[in-house]
Amino acid sequence: MPSSSFPPSSPVSPPKSSYYLTQTSSSSSDSKARAALLVSSDLSQRQAEMTSPSTRLCVCLLHLAAISALASAGNFYKDFDITWGDHRSQILNGGQELTLSLDQASGSGFKSKNEYLFGRIDMEIKLVEGNSAGTVNAYYLSSQGPTHDEIDFEFLGNLSGNPYTLHTNVFSQGKGNREQQFHLWFDPTKAFHTYSIVWNTRRIIFLVDNSPIRVFNNLESIGVPFPSNQPMRIYSSLWNADDWATMGGRVKTDWTKAPFTASFRNFNANACVVSSGSSSCGSKSTNNLQTSAWQEQSLNAAGRNRLRWVQQKYMIYNYCSDSKRFPQGLPPECKRSRFL
Repeated sequence: MPSSSFPPSSPVSPPKSSYYLTQTSSSSSDSKARAALLVSSDLSQRQAEMTSPSTRLCVCLLHLAAISALASAGNFYKDFDITWGDHRSQILNGGQELTLSLDQASGSGFKSKNEYLFGRIDMEIKLVEGNSAGTVNAYYLSSQGPTHDEIDFEFLGNLSGNPYTLHTNVFSQGKGNREQQFHLWFDPTKAFHTYSIVWNTRRIIFLVDNSPIRVFNNLESIGVPFPSNQPMRIYSSLWNADDWATMGGRVKTDWTKAPFTASFRNFNANACVVSSGSSSCGSKSTNNLQTSAWQEQSLNAAGRNRLRWVQQKYMIYNYCSDSKRFPQGLPPECKRSRFL
């Protein structure tokens, strides 16, 4: 289970501006549809320069509609096991939705049946409403053991009216300490929103509603460990962490508001499944065709601009800016652009 030790920044009012969705590649078993989605960065930029903002928005929405139509949602009965919490975890609507609950006795959690080595993982989540202070909803990829790899989304609850903190981290060979934290540009408790991880041999991209919020590049060439050889499962849990989660532990969980409940739906994994040491991406099968989009996934000019916008307006902590935490010098990856 992920853990964090440093307090988030002081809360601010959530932004009222509507969120924007950037174009990203997605995978498909239809090679023609996939080719249409794999537009080069240069071509996308030239097309954007030749169209009006309203036209670009229409094209973007049509593109996203195509992605949604091509992706097939998973089934929680088929794809996941409930790992703890007894009745606090429930699979609903024939396997189309799953809920996790937390009360004073226990939290709850689940994990994927499959292990993955690279891919794109999408999950729609609706977070705990109201006073969620002290609670943490973790959604992450992880291997096992003391030298495990891990890619984290953690949602740190807050008092009613104050924004959630979205905490991200990357572990490789058992070492993390690569935290970036954000506030969101919407209320994540009022509706489902999509949280995605694109993980390939070159980079990890964190996305919220298809907007990139963070990129962690493979910089093994300069000695930075990167998750590249340990298969990982998908995990999620809802648990009490009021010793640190909200304002550094100063605000405790209000158990009179329990049970706290988070909901999940529309899971999709376009990824390499590892079983008995073999990867599904190593075979010449239809499933192998589905991997080509995310294997080369990167951000085009519009995506990089979107990433800068998110980080400039909504990032509240960046380990690469914390010189007090690293008095001997910032980690080597911080010398490269955090945007790409």
